[in-house]
Amino acid sequence: DIIPQPLLDQYLSMTDPARAQTVDTEIAKHCAYSLPGVALTLGRQNWHCLKDTYETLASDVQWKVRRTLAFSIHELAVILGDQLTAADLVPIFNGFLKDLDEVRIGVLKHLYDFLKLLHADKRREYLYQLQEFVVTDNSRNWRFRYELAEQLILILELYNPNDVYDYLRHIALTLCSDKVSEVRWISFKLIVAILQKFYANSANALGLNFINELVVRFRHCSKWVGRQAFAFICQVG
Repeated sequence: DIIPQPLLDQYLSMTDPARAQTVDTEIAKHCAYSLPGVALTLGRQNWHCLKDTYETLASDVQWKVRRTLAFSIHELAVILGDQLTAADLVPIFNGFLKDLDEVRIGVLKHLYDFLKLLHADKRREYLYQLQEFVVTDNSRNWRFRYELAEQLILILELYNPNDVYDYLRHIALTLCSDKVSEVRWISFKLIVAILQKFYANSANALGLNFINELVVRFRHCSKWVGRQAFAFICQVG
């Protein structure tokens, strides 16, 4: 009743591989780009009309198609709500996490936006996987690590101080020793944000432990770049 059936059928047929070969090689990418708009128009009650098409696009051999979906999966999650997101989008999201860097960056840029829509128990499962973002296909892809640090600053609010200490602290310390200064700079802000998280939640013991670790690791570092990092952390704080 919302979209004429022939028009919807025409849209759904765009994922047919034969059509891509004979009509337009970019047709699947265009289909992926417009999918959130189609989903919004149809409404979550009609998601079943698009589900198979979405799954087909998410496994398309062209990484550009998967990348397009990765950049918009957080928007689709808002449209579908938490139950459909958990059932139908989380498995695809998990697949994107293991994809090429060109696809993973789409997930990473909106990681906070997606995680905040999940229930706390489901969200907590990703604490183990955040470490994987530190490793990239190309180590020279420093913007990937920069984006990770930026997202972690936002993500801190989604987890309790103990989880931050046990999981996110290690990632922050790794990024603080990055070879690229831009990554180190944003990581110093992450370090300070973690400390603020501890003290704002009265986790003073965790905060003190972390400060002592920073002193040992950077203040007393044998290399000048480490001691410089400590000075910059103090400056940001």
